Amino acid sequence: MKKAICALALTTLFCGAAFAANGSYTVSAALSPDITVNIDGVDRTFYNVQGQEVHPISYAGTTYVPIRSIGELMDKNVNWDSTTNTATIGGARTTPDATGTPDANARPMDITLSMEPNYTIIIDGVKRTFYDVNGKVCDPALYNGSIYLPIRAIGEIMGKNVSWNGATSTVYLSGNTQDGGVTDYDTSNPSGNQGGSMSGASITVEQARQAALDHAGLTASQVTFIRSYLDYDDGRRVYDVEFIVSNGSGYTEYDYEIDANTGLVLSYDRDAEYYRPSTGGNQGGSTNTSISLERAREIALQRVPGASASNVYELHLDRDDGRLEYEGKIIYNAMEYDFTIDANTGNIIDWEAESIYD
Repeated sequence: MKKAICALALTTLFCGAAFAANGSYTVSAALSPDITVNIDGVDRTFYNVQGQEVHPISYAGTTYVPIRSIGELMDKNVNWDSTTNTATIGGARTTPDATGTPDANARPMDITLSMEPNYTIIIDGVKRTFYDVNGKVCDPALYNGSIYLPIRAIGEIMGKNVSWNGATSTVYLSGNTQDGGVTDYDTSNPSGNQGGSMSGASITVEQARQAALDHAGLTASQVTFIRSYLDYDDGRRVYDVEFIVSNGSGYTEYDYEIDANTGLVLSYDRDAEYYRPSTGGNQGGSTNTSISLERAREIALQRVPGASASNVYELHLDRDDGRLEYEGKIIYNAMEYDFTIDANTGNIIDWEAESIYD
């Protein structure tokens, strides 16, 4: 039996403020009652406070669900401040989940969705920005007086693995990721065309790492992982896994591509790099670098006044021509800043800025 979780009910004043908000824009989307959300083995049904069932919404290959539903799943309160257009999720929940009557006549239908880039979403005191599987910002959406967020947000917030079964149109949220990551989920192909389907990852990033280690004949204690992330390659979900191994005279770099559904090694490359990085420090777990990942984040943020650590994404250690570098991006105030920082000197090697709407 599906457990009821209600949608965020907003007042008429809220709706008026929403459409007046600077930067709002409308898009064509699809109401998708055929999509089932299963969390830890239980199918969930969404209801508003009037007891009416509300359904997931599909837009540009991403599925959205009501923010109130997220709050109930996290057992936290959801509040709305119309003066600042800010929705807050936090604090121990004080009200019970809503119940209602299933919509027996539900069917997929085209709808108009209002996207609200100026809405602020704060979860446990941290301002959040959400992304689709391709790294593009997903703005909060407004439909019938309720704020909707992408399904991936649930996984990111709750630390769960997210997978998609195209045969049954079911998105699964289960377990807990070990490193705060989340298996990406998308209901369509990378181009965002609606109507298609793309299987989500069936294995976790930890399993992908282990598959690479097994193939290389190494153990986790022998290597330093530089990055491991879910990606697309020719329409197939894959994990890119990269790690290095000290060999006395330098380092050997291993690059693996692992099938995200089967765990098979699709391709791999091994290169010996003969260089000796600085021995100036080993802060914050940043092996053989003079500055830590945290310090690199601070250096980048100094270039974007007003941005905070929550605006920094995909920050990781990489290597280019024998040099250890930190790469990442800052998304703040409708701008995306991509940067590269020397991991030993702290110098900004590359900096690019562009509007997220370009």
